[in-house]
Amino acid sequence: MAKPLTQTTGRRKAAVARVRLRTGGGVVTINRRPIAEYFPSETHRVHATEALRVAGRAEDFDVDATIDGGGVSGQAGALRLGIARGLIELDPELRTSLKRAGLLTRDAREKESKKYGLKKARKAPQYSKR
Repeated sequence: MAKPLTQTTGRRKAAVARVRLRTGGGVVTINRRPIAEYFPSETHRVHATEALRVAGRAEDFDVDATIDGGGVSGQAGALRLGIARGLIELDPELRTSLKRAGLLTRDAREKESKKYGLKKARKAPQYSKR
């Protein structure tokens, strides 16, 4: 396998994606599986590869990613951020278009932790007057 041009990291919720970009024909591989097999939903595939389309480089690079943790939606978001960061390392002039599309911002929303005395983060047990 060819040496990657760049290696970046993307995160979303509990998911972490390590993304490697190589020159190629637009093949996206996640955990050694094709993207169509890893993300059966078309929505998640479109979301994950949005950075390549915005940059107009969908057919220029092969993407090889390793994703750990989180759920399907978080993993797609982590992959999207990792690809966007990798494209900027290769071509800094893409920064303005990717930034304008909101692809360089790390989505900081995380699951709120559970509080003691409550059932979940905010849900309280039912109140009984008597």
